[in-house]
Amino acid sequence: MKSIVPLVFVTALASTPLSAQNEEAEGRDLMERGMELLFEGLREEMSPALQRMRELADEYGPAMGDFLEEMGPAFGNMLSEIKDWTAYHPPEVLPNGDIIIRKKIEPQEKPEADPEAVPGTDLPPQGQTDL
Repeated sequence: MKSIVPLVFVTALASTPLSAQNEEAEGRDLMERGMELLFEGLREEMSPALQRMRELADEYGPAMGDFLEEMGPAFGNMLSEIKDWTAYHPPEVLPNGDIIIRKKIEPQEKPEADPEAVPGTDLPPQGQTDL
C-alpha cells in the first residue's frame, strides 16, 4: 500500500503538465480561430469599398497619369518654392477656370501713435513740414 501511494502521486504530478499543455494548445487554437473569424469579417465588410476603389482607379487612372506627365514638373517646381503651406489659403477655381492660390496676409503691427499728431486728420503734427 505504501508503494502505491507514491506511484499514484508521481503519476498525478507527471500528468498535470500534459493537461496544462493541452489546455494551452486548445487556447491557442481558439485564439487563432477567433483571429481568422475577425479578419474574415473585416474582409467581407471591406470588400464593397475595395471593389469601388478598384473601379475608381480603372476609371481615373489614365487621366491621372496624363495629368502627372504634363503637370508633374511644374508642380514639383511649385512645391520646391513654397516652404510653408500654412501661409496660403486653399486653392480657388475662378469662373474662367483659372486656379489661384492666395497667400495669407500677415497682420501688421500697428505703428506707435504720435502723441503730437492731430487725431482724425492726415496732416503732419504742428510745427513740422511735410516735404
